[in-house]
Amino acid sequence: MFPSWARDDADRLVYLSNAGGKFEVQTWDRRTGEQRQLTDRAEGTGYRVPSRLETDGGHVWWFDDAKGNELGRWMRESFTGGDRRTIASSLEPSYSAGLALGSTFALIGRSRGGEGSSVYLAREGQPPTMLYAHAQSASVGDLSRDETLFVISHSEHGDSRNRALRVLDPTGKTVAEKWDGPGRGLGALRWSPIAGDQRLIVAHERTGTARPMVWDVAVDRDLEVDIDLPGETSADWYPDANALLVAHDHRGRTELYRYDLASRRMERPPTEPGTIGAARVRPDGEVWYMLDRSAEQPLVRAAAGDVVLRPAGKAAPSGVAYRDAEVEGIHVFVAEPLAPGPHPTYFFIHGGPEAHDRDSFSPTVQAWVEHGFAVVMVNYRGSSGYGKKWRDAIVGRPGLTELEDIGAVHDWALRTGLADPNRCVLGGGSWGGYLTLLGLGTQPG
Repeated sequence: MFPSWARDDADRLVYLSNAGGKFEVQTWDRRTGEQRQLTDRAEGTGYRVPSRLETDGGHVWWFDDAKGNELGRWMRESFTGGDRRTIASSLEPSYSAGLALGSTFALIGRSRGGEGSSVYLAREGQPPTMLYAHAQSASVGDLSRDETLFVISHSEHGDSRNRALRVLDPTGKTVAEKWDGPGRGLGALRWSPIAGDQRLIVAHERTGTARPMVWDVAVDRDLEVDIDLPGETSADWYPDANALLVAHDHRGRTELYRYDLASRRMERPPTEPGTIGAARVRPDGEVWYMLDRSAEQPLVRAAAGDVVLRPAGKAAPSGVAYRDAEVEGIHVFVAEPLAPGPHPTYFFIHGGPEAHDRDSFSPTVQAWVEHGFAVVMVNYRGSSGYGKKWRDAIVGRPGLTELEDIGAVHDWALRTGLADPNRCVLGGGSWGGYLTLLGLGTQPG
């Protein structure tokens, strides 16, 4: 998975790898080239809650949950291993609701059923101090470069799908608020990398499609980013804070652009085609990105073309490439064996529901194809990536709406000769698991 680096020492990095059979936290010292596995738990570590490096790169924070149940506490461990201890051990295990690390303190977001959400300030040798609490869901976002401001996204208005933003100082005092009103959400991305610059990249949906804007918190002024592209976009900063790295996601594939804030012009850095799961600009201006394509395992590349990080050990075997289909306005990916159909067919339903299937490598999909199955992936109504109207179409009728789309794609797969009507199966995890259960009950045929 894509590496992150320490704010003040970009040659110390942390990433996840499942090269050993389960995801574990790995450290990478680019000065020496050493890569080593930091954690080793039977259930794996860090897949759902990202691990973080302290600002100087001296310690790694990783989330210690019980047998992968997602209820846990943060552990702080030396970058070189050992010196491991539990952070805020007086607090009960909880779901993670974000983490922001400063040079002398941490902001820990927590969520527990029946207790709502809270944010605690943790300092070395002191008990944690509560800065925020509410019965509705909330999460900690980024901490400003000078560590004087942090942002939370919250749903105090009662709509967790469309959140508002609040900027606070480390004492818990509110500095600024931002909300677009009922049914319209905002998401906090990153603060400017320049100390004293109080600009924050914010994701909005004012045009019905996800777009970034720059919120100057000091004067409460928005700079909307003019992007004439069909898909959804997000952004991160270039190191000088004069430009944005824009990721354009359209129909399960990604393009990168450099957006100059002064001229409002965009240009594309040279990147390979496919899904880009993550991308950031290094302090020296080099763009790194995770290139992910259905037929091959993901690699971290530089825009100049070099591979900068690949999984340890033997490479995964190549697989079949996905093909696109459109069924009654529903975007579908299909992976199928080389033999002629009809095939036994696995309708592999994604979770979320605010996620979407992409042109990305899945060992699960490739294993089913190797066993002779076609695999159909449906970006049903409720999926992200196709605009707010598409994502919100399930409101008031969750589950049944998605299954109507999956049913329409099932009928298309039979009609076109892709699927054997007597050998179709439905499956998935998380929200995809709920849809599987609901489908068995409401669409048994």
